[in-house]
Amino acid sequence: MKKHLDARSITTMALLIAMMVTLSRILGIETQFVKVSFTFIPEIIMGMLFGPFWTGIGSVIADFIGMSLFAKAPFFIGFTINAFLEGAIYGYFFYKKEITWKNSIQSVLVTTVVINLILTPLWLAMMYHVPLNSWVIWAPRLIKTVIWIPIQAIITYFLGGALPYKQWIARFNRAH
Repeated sequence: MKKHLDARSITTMALLIAMMVTLSRILGIETQFVKVSFTFIPEIIMGMLFGPFWTGIGSVIADFIGMSLFAKAPFFIGFTINAFLEGAIYGYFFYKKEITWKNSIQSVLVTTVVINLILTPLWLAMMYHVPLNSWVIWAPRLIKTVIWIPIQAIITYFLGGALPYKQWIARFNRAH
């Protein structure tokens, strides 16, 4: 994990954060109880380049910027915690590692279970004063999960084959 970021790293992270904000807040589909976006793509790239800690920090910054510029709901700190954890998970699975079917599926399953099926329903129940066992929370979430897990795993795997991440990592390591 990088202990500090130089100007090149900060610039790269800023571009990825801008992509995350755009994919999440402008191009994402969001209702009160479920959200679908391709934010995971720049988050995976960030995880590959910067590791768990900095990817978590970058995800939090993207969350704050997105909420500041394009708020669709009241700010709730739980979703910021989700942003950090999701970034950290992608950093853990992809930092200095090849993207394989195994780590693609594992990263999707861990983020789905921890973020989408445990923490987000808890935050929604707290935020909207809806019982945690309410189908208002669970019906759209479970439908999204069944559809989204294979889509996200496939995109993640093929992203690994399409991106020249070995060259990026070598270039980043040479810069330091």
